Amino acid sequence: MITQRKKLSGNGMWESSRMMLPEHVLAINANSHENKAKIKPILYGNELEVIYGKISESYTNKTEITLVLFDRFEDTRVIGVVERVDTISRKVRVDGEWFNVKDVIGVE
Repeated sequence: MITQRKKLSGNGMWESSRMMLPEHVLAINANSHENKAKIKPILYGNELEVIYGKISESYTNKTEITLVLFDRFEDTRVIGVVERVDTISRKVRVDGEWFNVKDVIGVE
């Protein structure tokens, strides 16, 4: 025996509807994007010493360094030689661009 559901009985009208308002689509996409966000890792003494040591080594020896910068969605890698270190504002300049040291989560 085959049972047929009528479109207007029960919740059939809404179940068969596939239309979504543009506002709902935007809200769903924004929510899924926010769910992919990461939390910045907390760096402790030894890890910070290694980062500062590598930055200092790149600055004094003019060697290339790769800084891993934290981003909520995708970490960024900056490759180059540290040209300047500003200890007051806690920034480093690599290939003409300034970066906050607080955003650095690793070095390679």
